[in-house]
Amino acid sequence: MKTTGNTTADTTPKAGKAGSIAAFARFVVFGGGTGIASSAALIALSGTLSIAVANAIVTVLSTMLATELHSRFTFGGGRAGWRTHAQSALTALVAYLFTTAAILGLHAAAPGAGVLVEQGVYLSASGLAGIGRFVVLRVFVFARPAAAPRSLTPTLARTQVVVAA
Repeated sequence: MKTTGNTTADTTPKAGKAGSIAAFARFVVFGGGTGIASSAALIALSGTLSIAVANAIVTVLSTMLATELHSRFTFGGGRAGWRTHAQSALTALVAYLFTTAAILGLHAAAPGAGVLVEQGVYLSASGLAGIGRFVVLRVFVFARPAAAPRSLTPTLARTQVVVAA
C-alpha cells in the first residue's frame, strides 16, 4: 500500500518547565530593559514633576511598550490587541501603586535619601512587581487554550490518498 499526501507535524510550542524558563528570561530582558529606561526617565521627570506624577507617566508609557514586546516576543502571541493592553494595564496599575508606595514610604522614613537610595528602592519594588506581573500575564492574559489531546492511532486526512497496488 502506498500513501501520498500532506501530513502535518506538531508545531505547537512546548509548555512546561523549559518553556516557562525561556519565557521568564525573555520577560526579564524586555521588562528589565524597559524598567531601566523607566528609571532614567523617572530621574529626568522628577526634577520638574512630583515623583508620583512622574512615576504615573513613566508607568503608562513603559507598560504600553512592554506589553507589545511581551505579546510579540515573550509569550509569542503576535501583536497585542486592546483587550490585552487593558488587562496588562491593570497589572501595571498594581505595579504603579506598589512602586509609588515604596518610594513615598522611603520619603516618609528617610526624607533626605539620595537619588541612589531612591533608585535602589524603585528598582527593587519594580523587580518584585515584575515577578508578580509575569505570573499574572503568563497565567491569565497571554494564556493559550490547552491543545486537544492527540489520538494515538493515525488517521487519514482528506488531503491524503491511499493507493492499493
